[in-house]
Amino acid sequence: MPDLSHGEPADAAAVNALRSAVMRLGRRLKHQRVDESLSPTEMSVLGTLARCGSATPGELARKEHVQPPSMTRIVALLEAKGLVRLEPHPEDRRQKVVSQTETAEAMLEESRRKRNAWLATLAEGLDEDEWAKLRDAAPVLEKLAHL
Repeated sequence: MPDLSHGEPADAAAVNALRSAVMRLGRRLKHQRVDESLSPTEMSVLGTLARCGSATPGELARKEHVQPPSMTRIVALLEAKGLVRLEPHPEDRRQKVVSQTETAEAMLEESRRKRNAWLATLAEGLDEDEWAKLRDAAPVLEKLAHL
């Protein structure tokens, strides 16, 4: 495993360029939302539910790196918008389990479609070699996102 914290200047420059590019691209992708009434955090919670399945508010807070009281507020907002439902926990009556609704599933699918189309349009500006490198880098970026 490379130690990039005290690495070569070229490594530091590559890390800086990667950080900057990922942040800019992420910001631009966030603007490709279907429902502008949802905050990026609310969209992230719905995405986590889509990827990981139902969860307690505490589990969601850990996955989203927010405090439990903040997640309780987010879940309440999503429930009021008809995007999640709360059900009794099967083993602990003091807790609830949060699940996304069909409305949320449809909205997330439309959002993915819109963002994928936008990104595909951008990728048309790449030459074949650049596109091949980006395809090869996708699994590595996915790994970084989950470390």
